[in-house]
Amino acid sequence: MRAPSLSPLLVFAVVVALLAGLPVASVGLNLFVGGTSDTWSHLAQTVLGDYIANSLWLCLGVGSGVAVVGVGVAWLTAMHDFPGRRFFEWALVLPLAVPAYVMAYVYTDFLQFVGPVQTALREWFGWQYGDYWFPDIRTLPGAMLMFVCVLYPYVYLLARTAFLERASGMLEAARTLGLGPWRAFFSVSLPLARPAIVSGVALALMETLADYGTVAYFAVNTFTTGIYRAWFSLGDRIAAAQLAAMLLAFVLFLLMAERVSRGRARYHNTTGRNRPLAGAKLPGAWGWLATLACAVPLLLGFVLPAILLLKMALTEGDAQFGERFLLLSRNSFVLAGCTAAIGVLLALLLAYSARLSKTLFAQGLNRLVGLGYAVPGAVIAVGVLIPVTRVDNWLAAQWTVWFGYNPGLLLTGGIAALVYAYLVRFLAVALHTVEASLAKITPSMDDAARSLGLGQGATLRRVHAPILRGSLLTAGLLVFVDVMKELPATLVMRPFNFDTLATQAYTLASDERLAEASTAALAIVAVGLLPLIALSRQISKSRRA
Repeated sequence: MRAPSLSPLLVFAVVVALLAGLPVASVGLNLFVGGTSDTWSHLAQTVLGDYIANSLWLCLGVGSGVAVVGVGVAWLTAMHDFPGRRFFEWALVLPLAVPAYVMAYVYTDFLQFVGPVQTALREWFGWQYGDYWFPDIRTLPGAMLMFVCVLYPYVYLLARTAFLERASGMLEAARTLGLGPWRAFFSVSLPLARPAIVSGVALALMETLADYGTVAYFAVNTFTTGIYRAWFSLGDRIAAAQLAAMLLAFVLFLLMAERVSRGRARYHNTTGRNRPLAGAKLPGAWGWLATLACAVPLLLGFVLPAILLLKMALTEGDAQFGERFLLLSRNSFVLAGCTAAIGVLLALLLAYSARLSKTLFAQGLNRLVGLGYAVPGAVIAVGVLIPVTRVDNWLAAQWTVWFGYNPGLLLTGGIAALVYAYLVRFLAVALHTVEASLAKITPSMDDAARSLGLGQGATLRRVHAPILRGSLLTAGLLVFVDVMKELPATLVMRPFNFDTLATQAYTLASDERLAEASTAALAIVAVGLLPLIALSRQISKSRRA
């Protein structure tokens, strides 16, 4: 490997990678710092065991659930024909638009004692309080169900793609050997799709470990809730950082387990017959059972929550709807817009730097930047606040010396530190989108631009940027929606008296004002639908490609 040349773009990539890795390094270093021993002893003796046990149970329950649901509907829509299949191909991804904490608020209102379900049961059967048993949704199994309903599309998307791309030729060979549909599925299709399934499950589990709103509202103690309490309730940033380091270890363990689980197995396609099979038509009742199997997760994960949110927003809604709601929307859109614009620009420069450098070093820098997406928002928030607060205090002291007055906290007192945390968390989303599109542009276009006298900057501006316009817009939209939904980092790092739609929904729901929370929650879901509409259109075309 040749040594990388120190071009301005490569130096820029190094700086961005260091800034992206700073929060994780800050969290890791606090493992070796002696915090308040009383705080850590208190946590170890009271709730640390619950944090570990609940996190493990959540991973086990959610991982099993998303695997079963995601693989099941992926297999049905990819390899069979039944009533409504073309609709379900794209509609099954819609639950991704609903944050898990919004789902938790909706189902709590729907299933609580005074909710419509239990009220209808009491009216129909003449029951009174204590005459019947009804499951409590605000429990650990209830939290598992919420996560499964909104996160199964990760497995569905990856597994369905694997079935469509890998299964055709192999399944035809299996049929010639006398294997029936079920044996072919378990012996051929499922093993070939295993890497995609495991990757989808790993993504779902990382989202589960990163969640705060759902587990906090359901009173399920996990590492994320512990980080928030240690920082704000106990006032011990070292204890919060140490809990964040343990949560980070959980996430790294998941990533390593996903890699190790493959072992030395390889999953190459050795046939050129990759055309998707014509879907096997399911006759009669089997076809309607397949329709029902696809309808249930869509109904529970999107249709019912959307209808309930819309009903609550129209009938009751936020009592402060109006100027207050517009202010919350402005705050959310400013944060999301700034992060998306900066993220797309950084992603374009990083991807172009790796393209020009053509070295493993440049590619490794981009992979380091991309790791931020695997780190929970609460961990990044703690990792950002510790070093940025020190820089803030130093700047305030120097400003006082230079200009004779104290300006306050310049970084953490505004949205700058919060945008930084968002970039560390979501820059990978934009980077992967831009890299994938940039790789499709033939290098001969670069050579042609250079032969016409264009430098690197002019080539990027006049050749690549126009070609990548659609991908850049897609990348920006994805980052925008992710920031709109982000709750843990926003709760920890928001400036004083600065709320967003996500924090408003969480605050109202925490105060048991679920109907009022519906307005902000519905706005978040509506914004989340934008990229899914584009994604769904691509999914609906893939079957007919």
